[in-house]
Amino acid sequence: MRVAPAHRGVAPGRTTLLVIAKEPLPGLVKTRLTPPFTPAEAAQLAEAALSDTLRTVLSLPARRRVLVLDGRPGPWLPPGIEVVAQCTGQLDERLAAAFGGCAGPALLIGMDTPQITTADLTPALSPDAWDGCDAWFGPADDGGFWALGLAAPDPDLVRGVPMSTPETGAVQRRRLVDAGLTVRDLPPLRDVDTAADAAHVAAAAPHGRFASTLARLTGAASR
Repeated sequence: MRVAPAHRGVAPGRTTLLVIAKEPLPGLVKTRLTPPFTPAEAAQLAEAALSDTLRTVLSLPARRRVLVLDGRPGPWLPPGIEVVAQCTGQLDERLAAAFGGCAGPALLIGMDTPQITTADLTPALSPDAWDGCDAWFGPADDGGFWALGLAAPDPDLVRGVPMSTPETGAVQRRRLVDAGLTVRDLPPLRDVDTAADAAHVAAAAPHGRFASTLARLTGAASR
């Protein structure tokens, strides 16, 4: 485990903020961006998306800020982020293990929504976020989910949910409701999976590193 130096200037909160991600290596991340992008370009976009996501995470109040990483940290990791290794297994098992490592409320997001803002996440991280609430759910436009928060992190609430299907989000939310949890929803967001997704997300957050990286790559391709 690597712990970067503490981030200053942001008040602590009561919730652990988790980011699950892969090391941005060519051929291992954002493979659906190839084509039109090369594997190296797709990895650059993945790194930019992760950097934008972590920058937003650092601006939010949290008890801990944890990157649950498949791979090794690189120079893209800013100070203030704790790093733990992902477990092996399918995505549901890795998400379950990430929650299993938390004591107290936890909110998990991915690296595929670099357009997230503090406003998107503030409801689930405010001082009263868990008053009368057991879970927070952020639906993704593709049928999945971009955020999942649990007041009492129970790995069995995630384990066994089929991942990367058009029904993933509906199944996960139903799992929460069937467990008797009170669920509140965050706004829907679009994941970056395809080149069309990348263009949409860059337009939604035009001043981020992801948008500038996409502009550079698409500009180079047009010359």
